[in-house]
Amino acid sequence: MDGRRRQYSSVNRAYELTEESPVYVISVAAQLSGLHPQTLRQYDRLGLVSPDRTAGRGRRYSARDIELLRTVQQLSQDEGINLAGIKRIIELENQVAALQQRVAELSAAVEGAAAAMQQREAQVHASYRRDLVPYQDVQQTSALVVWRPKRSE
Repeated sequence: MDGRRRQYSSVNRAYELTEESPVYVISVAAQLSGLHPQTLRQYDRLGLVSPDRTAGRGRRYSARDIELLRTVQQLSQDEGINLAGIKRIIELENQVAALQQRVAELSAAVEGAAAAMQQREAQVHASYRRDLVPYQDVQQTSALVVWRPKRSE
């Protein structure tokens, strides 16, 4: 019995819903966002909010899409921004998000490289021979030494 529960729960994890899971049909998405379904179709045609499509070409909206619909409506109604401006704002926000993700990836790579470098440096220091005496610089003098080879006779 316990083995079946574990198997069932691992199967359920494959079907976990995220905020990007396309689950809402257009009528439900319209109701959740407070917009008319025709407005959602228009936003889709303009590329403001692009929901996923089913095999039969039906629209399926995610929770993130619905939040974006609300944002578009708020920018349009409250801020007075036209749809072309809203589209540009969304594009720029997507670029910013992508760049922030890239910065996070590069920061993690730099931190990993720094840690690897410190580890390698520690290995090099650990490999030093302990029987060698450190070199000490000899004081320079202004004396001149001339060397003359012995003549062979």
